[in-house]
Amino acid sequence: MKKKINKNITELFAKKEIEVRFSEVDSMAIVWHGSYVKYFEDGREAFGKKYGLGYMDVYANNYMTPLVKMNLDYKNALTYGDSAIIKTTFIDSPAAKIIFQYEIRRKSDNLLIAEGDTTQVFMNLDKELELSSPQFFIDWKNKNLKNPL
Repeated sequence: MKKKINKNITELFAKKEIEVRFSEVDSMAIVWHGSYVKYFEDGREAFGKKYGLGYMDVYANNYMTPLVKMNLDYKNALTYGDSAIIKTTFIDSPAAKIIFQYEIRRKSDNLLIAEGDTTQVFMNLDKELELSSPQFFIDWKNKNLKNPL
């Protein structure tokens, strides 16, 4: 599910290469559908490392960001031994949430394998939902985005 990116905003993305391991495939040597959830996680971690918005960065500011929504559209299959590139793109929102968009492509031919998006919300360490963006996240957006929403 593609979300349109506002062209006035700097596109922030990270790419992560993965190699399909035996533990990620089913009896037909095709990547098991649940493995794609882990690939999205790999993409989020790569993004967090690149831009200073990793899970421990959030936690150091006394927040957690649980996943509350995920869309995943399967287009083609990966098989055991394939290499793939996960592209994770930050989608800005005025709400107190973090939205990522994903594309997974087979490295050998750039074939689109899967695409989707996730939404995370902010909770304080008492596990209470935050309705406003935390100041550290506002500061992060001001630093990293050309024209944040």
